[in-house]
Amino acid sequence: MPTLLMAAFSTALVGLSLHRAHLLSALLCLEGMMLTMFMGLSLWPSQLTATALMNPLIMLTMSACEAGLGLSLMIATARHHGSDNLNTLNLLQC
Repeated sequence: MPTLLMAAFSTALVGLSLHRAHLLSALLCLEGMMLTMFMGLSLWPSQLTATALMNPLIMLTMSACEAGLGLSLMIATARHHGSDNLNTLNLLQC
């Protein structure tokens, strides 16, 4: 099972590094990485204490906040620049 999670995380990481043309594809790869980490924390039953049982829930909450913030940034970028294409954005220009 850990090798399957590592393969899923690596696939999402490779997807993030190779498919950075659109902001939506980058957000989907980041979400895949976060969900893989959530599954890894949820399925890791050894050495769990009472405080460690809350870690997957806290991480899932942070992942939902990250997704909401990313989608709002994508909408703001698409409205301002006309598309979510990351190659057309110039970060040095205000």
